[in-house]
Amino acid sequence: MLLGVLSGLLSMVCVQLGSAWSVPAMREQGPYALTWLRLCCAALALLAWARPPLWRLLRAHGGQLAALGAAMAGMMLCFFAAIRSMPLGLTVAINFLGPLLVALAGAGRRLALAWPPLAFLGVGLLAWHGGQWQGDAAGLAFACGAAVCWGAYILLMKRVGRLGGGLDGLAASMLMAALWCAPFGLAGLHGRPLPDLPQTAVLALLTPLLPYVLEMLALRRMPAASFGILASLEPAIAALAGWLLLAQPVAPAQLLGVALVVGASLGSLLTAR
Repeated sequence: MLLGVLSGLLSMVCVQLGSAWSVPAMREQGPYALTWLRLCCAALALLAWARPPLWRLLRAHGGQLAALGAAMAGMMLCFFAAIRSMPLGLTVAINFLGPLLVALAGAGRRLALAWPPLAFLGVGLLAWHGGQWQGDAAGLAFACGAAVCWGAYILLMKRVGRLGGGLDGLAASMLMAALWCAPFGLAGLHGRPLPDLPQTAVLALLTPLLPYVLEMLALRRMPAASFGILASLEPAIAALAGWLLLAQPVAPAQLLGVALVVGASLGSLLTAR
């Protein structure tokens, strides 16, 4: 259990460090080429490590793997496009609305209806700072798109996780995600210098490669409900990473917003149990 908790915490730290360190490169190069190259690096590393029976998996479960790959690609493309113009903590808080609504859909209790307004209030507090709204309409749309894709990822990952042991399904779906991203990545590279490949490989290690592997390790060593409660800390970790690494302000009202989003996530999970 302790190893599972540590794996889950390390996964969230990797995601937020990788996201924060990506912001300067995303603003300079754009999110699409860098996201595609990161997915390519992560897919190649997973395929080399897991060595799945790729063709057999694709023939038998190609539709499910393609759908999960599309959700992963959409989640990463939208998330990294959002953090170009929005604070990291706010983007992650909006992102969490996807898993929150998925959890509430399966709760079947009237008490569950109390959590979405609490989460939306928290997001509102995070979005308002210094007498004005943070971010822009495009960033908000991308963050909402990432939330939708994250919800779809959760639903699809349950099915793909049953396809076989180890990392086979994850490796195959990561390859599909890289293929889905290819048109956007190639368009993003057009007319621009090639990004720093060693830096891209390191960022790919921080997210998405290590987090997905660590999440799988955590889920094998602790109940899914306990992991969900642990994951509710992610908006707080994101706000802390944005403050420490990007000098993004965290006012008292925004701390309250983080607490409300975390509380709504915890409440939705406890209600669903």
